[in-house]
Amino acid sequence: MTIGGIIGGILMLSGAAFLFLAGLGLVRMPDLFNRLQAGTKATTLGTLLTLAGAACLRPDWAVKLLLIGLFILFTNPISSQVLARAAHRTGTPQAAGTVDRLAEDREKRP
Repeated sequence: MTIGGIIGGILMLSGAAFLFLAGLGLVRMPDLFNRLQAGTKATTLGTLLTLAGAACLRPDWAVKLLLIGLFILFTNPISSQVLARAAHRTGTPQAAGTVDRLAEDREKRP
């Protein structure tokens, strides 16, 4: 086994662990907003680590995997933010103790 194979395996296992934690966060979090945060951050990192591991294992795919990673890096957080704003505007209930910065900003405006 080569160094690239070992590093690739470690990266892929780390990515799989983050993806598992993202799935667990989707089940365990109390409201939509917390689920979105847990799912988005962990799946973005987990997917990027998995892609980096695949690039180490298959260097000839590295450019394609980099482009996929960049696409995910840009679209995943933006889509999560849009979903959270839409949920906030429709009045989706929040868990007790959730800090609502968007409502605080709206109250400060004249």
